[in-house]
Amino acid sequence: MELINAYFPDLSETQKHQFAQLEVLYKDWNLKINVVSRKDIDEIYVRHVLHSLGIAKVITFLPGSSVLDVGTGGGFPGIPLAILFPETHFHLVDSIGKKIKVVEEVVAGLGLTNVKVTNARAEAIDAQYDFIVSRAVAQMETFVRWVKHSVKKKSNHPIKNGILYLKGGDLTEELAAFPKATIYPLPVYFKEDFFETKTLVHVPLKFKG
Repeated sequence: MELINAYFPDLSETQKHQFAQLEVLYKDWNLKINVVSRKDIDEIYVRHVLHSLGIAKVITFLPGSSVLDVGTGGGFPGIPLAILFPETHFHLVDSIGKKIKVVEEVVAGLGLTNVKVTNARAEAIDAQYDFIVSRAVAQMETFVRWVKHSVKKKSNHPIKNGILYLKGGDLTEELAAFPKATIYPLPVYFKEDFFETKTLVHVPLKFKG
């Protein structure tokens, strides 16, 4: 929690409480349904919470905007972002039912009212959002194919509507087909060793009817 407070010093008391509860809730649910590896559960604030919040170092989601989290797994990056941006609407989607069960319970335990949770594949989502967020669930070309129908035409943020993708390693080849992509290296924002090879990729997408 000290880490979260250090990097995000303007949290409300409610947000501080919710972030503190994350570890308790995940450790409890992880005993029943394994959604976070045992190694990671002990470092949940660095490897999951702070990693998710890397998105918030690049963009501040506007009140009333909407974000789709595809392949949310145990609720990352969606849940930490939903705590940080209580006036933004988040839709967390995963095709694996047991993971979604944990996400639903964590959302309820935190009292988050700005989160919708659905057990479905990304291609089945019939709605449009300002941004699609995810943590490296597929190669970018595949991911774009899944979600390109889900991006709103009208951009209201300083960066254009599209994908915000947390990814590691050398992305040169993978992003060759996306000349408009912007790579944000996370070590610029976080000093922990975990982030050494981690990046956030923004791919603007224009919705085509």
